[in-house]
Amino acid sequence: MRILFLAAVVCLIAFPGLAKADWTIIHAGELLAVPGTPPQKQASVIIKDGTIQGVRSGFISAGDIDSGDEAVNIIDLSDKFVLPGLIDSHVHLTGDFDTPRLKGLLMSDEYRTLVGYKNAAITLRAGFTTVADLGSGPYTAFALRDAIRDGVIEGPRIIAGGASISVTGGHADRTNSLPDKWWFHRADDNIGQCDGADDCRRRVRVNAKRGADIIKITATGGVMSQQGRGLDQHFTHEEMVAIVETAHLLGLKVTAHAHGTEGIKAAIRAGIDSIEHSSLIDREGSRMAKKAGTYLIPTLMAPYGAELARQAGLLSPTVIEKFDAVMAEKAESYPYMFADGINIAFGTDAGVYEHGLNGKEFARMMEASGMSAMDAIKTATINAATHFGVLDNRGTVEAGKHADIVAVDRSPLEDITQLESVAFVMKGGKVIDLD
Repeated sequence: MRILFLAAVVCLIAFPGLAKADWTIIHAGELLAVPGTPPQKQASVIIKDGTIQGVRSGFISAGDIDSGDEAVNIIDLSDKFVLPGLIDSHVHLTGDFDTPRLKGLLMSDEYRTLVGYKNAAITLRAGFTTVADLGSGPYTAFALRDAIRDGVIEGPRIIAGGASISVTGGHADRTNSLPDKWWFHRADDNIGQCDGADDCRRRVRVNAKRGADIIKITATGGVMSQQGRGLDQHFTHEEMVAIVETAHLLGLKVTAHAHGTEGIKAAIRAGIDSIEHSSLIDREGSRMAKKAGTYLIPTLMAPYGAELARQAGLLSPTVIEKFDAVMAEKAESYPYMFADGINIAFGTDAGVYEHGLNGKEFARMMEASGMSAMDAIKTATINAATHFGVLDNRGTVEAGKHADIVAVDRSPLEDITQLESVAFVMKGGKVIDLD
């Protein structure tokens, strides 16, 4: 008998889905189940095993569902506005904006993973139940993703890119302007650099081998790196095509950091699936993006973080010069960045600014584009989920999807800043302690 008991315990530990499941019913005062459609007044969301079973009108009781002898938990959000868990399409969990460059260069990947653990918890409590980590150490984002998935630590679901792919001396080459003798700590081929089409194919395959969910490249120069050779195209057309073809053969999408006007268009021509920042896009570029179905991720919080870093004395003269150049022209690109019909996914570049402030991107998007609050919310739910190919299990509050749910005190359709401070977060049916 003792052996049978121990075997049962082992089974429950190894296969927690075999454990007896409880049900949860959320009473939502107002529910935006599918962004883009009108919210419902007084609705009940039924959840079991971390999955939404359905949505019903009114506030139902435990006796209204067929739960057998299983316990039913009622969560009273009857005075809240409830909506799907939010998705940030561009974060850097393993970095902090106020880390001095020298300290960042000397950090071990193990240390960065612990930084990511801290920031993952902060991000989840800000209402973001899914994020795409685009640019990290060779394994740090994968370690975070897997530990969160397995319940070892708490955080959002992570779509992980791993190390950004860059040309030698490009934006993601952190050894820019350093003597060769400093390279020893990256001598194990972890940087992500490649040169030439064949080398870039290999780099994609290395990232895929390590566990990448998406391939991130730095198609142009960047603001916050020490390379001072402009903000336009870095990869050749042949190199980018090789990256895209290889990634697509492996079932992976490619997203490209791109600031400069011609670099953005070059990335679109090469078949890149999405453009991060798209800072200096022009009318031709916007038309190209619309025709190709390319997603744009504006990351309007990034300049906020760069300005804070400048005020703290953390930016070099090279970075300051690039930052000022972008900001002098960026506002002119807004009409093209948000042109009618372009696919927009919500992303913030968290890590360039303080983690947990992701929700401030909404107001910036609305101010820059004139989009409605509903459309802004769609970018962080349905649009982002569609972009990553995960709309089948998140992005709306509907049957069969993860029970990833947030709530705010008042309607964000009337005051979008409500999403800057959420009152309730649930991920996979588990209520997250916000204290």
